[in-house]
Amino acid sequence: MLIHIERSQPQANPQVDRHSTEKNGKPRLPQALWGGLTNLVLRRPLLAVFQVNLRCNSSCGYCNLPLNEGRYEMSREEIRTVFAGLYKDGLRFVFVQGGEPLLRRDLPDILQDLVEIGFRLTLITNGTKLTSRLVQQFDDLSVSLSISLDTLNRNTYERIRGADQLPTVLAGLDLLQHYRRPKFITCIVSEINRDEVTEVVAFARQWGFLPVVGAYHWDVGLYGKQDGTLMYDRQQARLVFQRLLEEEALPPGYLRQYAKDNVAWLGGETLKPCDAGRYSIAIDASGNVSPCLSLPEAGNLLHSSLSEILEGFDRRGIQHCSNQSSCNRLDGRVIGSILRHPIAAWQTPVTW
Repeated sequence: MLIHIERSQPQANPQVDRHSTEKNGKPRLPQALWGGLTNLVLRRPLLAVFQVNLRCNSSCGYCNLPLNEGRYEMSREEIRTVFAGLYKDGLRFVFVQGGEPLLRRDLPDILQDLVEIGFRLTLITNGTKLTSRLVQQFDDLSVSLSISLDTLNRNTYERIRGADQLPTVLAGLDLLQHYRRPKFITCIVSEINRDEVTEVVAFARQWGFLPVVGAYHWDVGLYGKQDGTLMYDRQQARLVFQRLLEEEALPPGYLRQYAKDNVAWLGGETLKPCDAGRYSIAIDASGNVSPCLSLPEAGNLLHSSLSEILEGFDRRGIQHCSNQSSCNRLDGRVIGSILRHPIAAWQTPVTW
């Protein structure tokens, strides 16, 4: 990717080791590079997908995550402690999601803690709770934003998301017109929106967003439920991605490569192994760690070290899931795909 790292000026975190940090509270560049490169060589996790909360204001037909069940959510202090340890273990990137993460009132404080520790953050949200103040806070923290948007049709949106929220989402997107950090619109292809995907992609590019297009998948481990309204014929869905590629609707680089991966597995080809448990892990709001959101947890970071938890991963189960499923979750394949396609990664128009 075309990456230029800008230094922000957050308040110093008293939990961070002063000998390894700069005056602005962030780790020194040699430390940041060394930890990440070490994990890359050793094939250890660089990316964590973090469910910062378990509450959501949507009811998406394709989501089977255990939400709104009153499970324990780590406090800000616990999150800071856990992720300070993960940074020492070499992790450098965090995808923050929920549930709907903006339902957590202390989210800006949590994100500031993670930035001060040294992480590069991407916040994944449905966009229904964006405000001018939040957008400014996220911009100041150099947080990348990924907004879920599958259609521009209000009725279709409600059928997919289980809530009539499209006008609110569009109002939130309007607040991001001058957002200085990477911003994405993620569109999931299903049976009822596959004729509208090119329109969403065109909308995203017109308003300065990078379009990420993936396919709805179901019956993959613990993630992705069957919804007869959304389930598609694979060849019909494949045509959607082929059209995007033929019309060069997607920007050059990794996001176009991701579409090619969708064409491949929708056509019955086997993808390269995913990164779950290798370059990426999933952490739920309680601190439980699994190879990805589709697979069972293997330990809790409030009680065990990451190394201990990694030793408990079912590697055969991970391989079986990767071989047998049609899952092509972007977060589960991003690092491995970048390593296999460095030119595509370099062409990706993302500047940090």
